[in-house]
Amino acid sequence: MAMKDYSDEFKADAVALYESTPGATYKGIAADLGINRNTLRAWVLRDRERRGVGPAAQPAGGKAPARGGQAAPASDPDERIRQLEARVAELETSERKLATERDILRKAAKYFAGGDELVSRFKFVEDHRDAFGVKRLCQVMNVNRSSYYKWRAGTDARMARQQDDQVLAEQIRALHRSSGGAYGSPRITAELHDAGIRVNEKRVARVMRAFGITGIRLRRKVRTTVSDPAASVVADLFRRDFTAPRPGLKYMGDITYLPLENGEFLYLATVLDCFSRKVVGWSIADHMRADLVADALRMAARTRGGLDGAVFHSDHGSQYVSRAFADLCDQLGVTRSMGAIGSSADNAACESFHASLKRETLQGARDYGDRATCRRTVFAWLTRYNTRRRHSANGHLSPNEYEHRHHTAKLTLAA
Repeated sequence: MAMKDYSDEFKADAVALYESTPGATYKGIAADLGINRNTLRAWVLRDRERRGVGPAAQPAGGKAPARGGQAAPASDPDERIRQLEARVAELETSERKLATERDILRKAAKYFAGGDELVSRFKFVEDHRDAFGVKRLCQVMNVNRSSYYKWRAGTDARMARQQDDQVLAEQIRALHRSSGGAYGSPRITAELHDAGIRVNEKRVARVMRAFGITGIRLRRKVRTTVSDPAASVVADLFRRDFTAPRPGLKYMGDITYLPLENGEFLYLATVLDCFSRKVVGWSIADHMRADLVADALRMAARTRGGLDGAVFHSDHGSQYVSRAFADLCDQLGVTRSMGAIGSSADNAACESFHASLKRETLQGARDYGDRATCRRTVFAWLTRYNTRRRHSANGHLSPNEYEHRHHTAKLTLAA
């Protein structure tokens, strides 16, 4: 059995044996003496320190110390083994570290599919803190630990906001459905305000994005404006100003296509009042002859009780430059106005109106179906547009309500 306590003499003899044996190793001498390798090494280093000799000094008969008092790496086999073992341990630690980082990053990938990247990192740290530890996760995710703990402290407040957002989303869905899926965040916000719910548009937009409440994309346009190069020149009296100080002064009109099944079309001509964007006249037919736009203008005259002195603006479509339409305008006392040929911006308000109509009535469908269904759908939208649909140009009031308030204010001032 090996001794637990060794005399000073034994220690000195052991050191002397190691130092005087050429090519000796701690392992070999220690085995001969029946002691632990590290015990012998400690005795040798302590003796060298007492004698003022460098820790890597060579035993008798060995090579001279390297410059600076350090032995050459290979001159002390035991020291070399120790260095290699330390290096192996260091590499194993580094490998474990890298393996852990790879595991963390692999698990984190699904957290960054979308949304706020910083919040996703905090969420990942929170979900995996027990497996990897907060410090390691924050290092790999490149986030500050104090920021993570601050985010974590706000969990209750976030949960409360999320519940509020859920309630608001249900209210938005109900209004979105009642609008036929047409309203975006500005009009939804106005509806909420009318219902006594005070919320700003930015939050409404954020909640709509978060809960997937979206509008419908526009379809490909079909050309409905075919100009007549032989027509007489009509001046542009609007100059892209689609506003008016009161109803009945300025009107604008255009034609749009209504796609049916089997690749057929109906065509819609409209007349809008620039003051409120109210649709005061329209006509639907299976042709684009001058009668189409003439019937829409006649309806506008009946709606307004006459159009004498008004200005009507359109593009250079052959229907609007026809002799029949010009004669009708003269009969009704209407002055014609036309934008430049090929410039849709000169009639942008009507273009926008028709785009909204088809987006909100088709709602992603390719066509309206048969003719009867198309007429019913468009008719319902046009009437509802005047009575209920909120318009951004009217401060999110419907055209009828906007005109009603104008007339009320006018009577108040007159009184």
